[in-house]
Amino acid sequence: MTDAAYIPPEVWTWNRANGGQFANINRPVAGPTHDKSLPVGRHPLQLYSLGTPNGVKVTVMLEELLAQGHAGAEYDAWLIRINEGEQFGSGFVAANPNSKIPALVDRSGVAPVRVFESGAILVYLSEKFGGAFLPEAGATRAEALSWLFWQMGSAPFLGGGFGHFYAYAPTKQEYPIDRYAMEVKRQLDVLDRRLAEVRYLAGEQYTIADMAAWPWYGALAKGQLYGAGEFLSVHEYAHVIRWADEIAQRPAVKRGRKVNRTWGEPSSQLHERHDASDFETKTQDKVTTP
Repeated sequence: MTDAAYIPPEVWTWNRANGGQFANINRPVAGPTHDKSLPVGRHPLQLYSLGTPNGVKVTVMLEELLAQGHAGAEYDAWLIRINEGEQFGSGFVAANPNSKIPALVDRSGVAPVRVFESGAILVYLSEKFGGAFLPEAGATRAEALSWLFWQMGSAPFLGGGFGHFYAYAPTKQEYPIDRYAMEVKRQLDVLDRRLAEVRYLAGEQYTIADMAAWPWYGALAKGQLYGAGEFLSVHEYAHVIRWADEIAQRPAVKRGRKVNRTWGEPSSQLHERHDASDFETKTQDKVTTP
């Protein structure tokens, strides 16, 4: 805890140095900072993203659609380096006025359709391809959508809350770390209790709810997020770990997790994806080999 309590001023002003590791890209206003058009590839779907948990949701969905035989789900995945501020280029802001990855542009019709926010992209892709990975009606559909929106509302407490103060803030402070650790453990318990009853979040059927939650909570339960596995005692959540391991073995998930990834083992990184063959020929271990 700090020696002196913080007293907010009457009017907040922006301290450009505030924000720790992300101070260079955080700002209190929206809109572009520079002119830069987005590239466009040859496929119907153009994805502009990075292999963070929110980005992985969409690349997993696209790879699952392709695995189901939906040829129209072929896509180009362009890398957006958010640490370098590429999300503030004019083209990206036109695709997503919130300047967050991922952003999808569907060019299969007469006019391009932009879709932003990862949950919206998952629902859009499901509807575009005949309700894939989303039950058609009834209680199971309601369950899938409920868990999808649970993830969308809960993950900011994990990423922007716990992750920021535990891993990225310039100083460690007891109060915010303790507050968000409590909330993240509560969320893990919510998931663990649900997955003690059913195979997947909506029941026995793998859905977009699982695709949304797995990159966040699956990684956390396996100790792969923020180096916080021991701190949060993630071994306690056996049912989440079972679910995370099962999803991780899906071939489409293995592929989707590599797309737009720029860290980890070189063989796990496919910076951009423009063809299915890229998984065999353009991962970083292949690209960097003389």
